[in-house]
Amino acid sequence: MSTFITESQKYTGSPLTEPQQKAFEIYETELMSWNEKFNLTAIRDAEGIRIKHFLDSLTCLQVMKPLHHERIIDVGTGAGFPGIPLKIIHPGLKLTLVESVGKKAGFCKHLVETLHLENVDVLPLRAEEVGRLPNHRAQYDWAIARAVASLPILSEYLVPLLKIGGRMLAQKGENAHAEAQASEHALKLLGAHLERIEKVILPGVVEERFLVVAKKTAATPALYPRTVGIPTKKPL
Repeated sequence: MSTFITESQKYTGSPLTEPQQKAFEIYETELMSWNEKFNLTAIRDAEGIRIKHFLDSLTCLQVMKPLHHERIIDVGTGAGFPGIPLKIIHPGLKLTLVESVGKKAGFCKHLVETLHLENVDVLPLRAEEVGRLPNHRAQYDWAIARAVASLPILSEYLVPLLKIGGRMLAQKGENAHAEAQASEHALKLLGAHLERIEKVILPGVVEERFLVVAKKTAATPALYPRTVGIPTKKPL
């Protein structure tokens, strides 16, 4: 874990505590164990998990600091990324994980219980459904996602969940700038605008990675998000 522990300090601002290191070790063990039975992630080796899952999740702190007791929703979280690593670093966060695939949502629930994480909800629902629930719509300071959909589609999933003044964060690859340009119309319709794009460098990873941040400045019209499947079929 030495590379992960060293590199993580760039984003956390201080060395991992012993309990935090232990939590990541348990996370790694549980993920590798579950991966033998269920196909949770394509990355199965320990080093890959540490860099491409754990550290990649913590790169969000490059644009999210400072964090204290914010309410965060992670849409399409899969095996808990980036939400659970952020929660391990900032225990005060109120975290909601959205994952429609049952076995992945089940793993997240298992991990939350195993790590004794408080103020974490796991919703086995689609993003379009969550965006219409009164206790989730317009409730979050941050709505985040990694590798879920192209930005015009993702914007419709995330922006309705944000409070006015809240921010959407999408972890993206080499097409980040093109996707950001393509999402400008969608963001405007939804009451948000592109704020910044920041490059991220992961050790040993050659693929380009970026953090795309948009800020919500107005209420999202009641029409959005549209019903399940429509944002994908007919992007804004």
